[in-house]
Amino acid sequence: MIILGLILLVIGLIVGIGALWTIGIILLAIGAVLWALGALGHAVGGRRHYW
Repeated sequence: MIILGLILLVIGLIVGIGALWTIGIILLAIGAVLWALGALGHAVGGRRHYW
């Protein structure tokens, strides 16, 4: 999810589409939160690790 967010950020920046930029930021933030929760040992979505 973090990689998809970065890809959308770059595409949105290059093409100039604000919606892609916004979606990229949202996906990047959600991915970072899920990664942090998984790294702290909390179960995310019923799994011990978030990949």
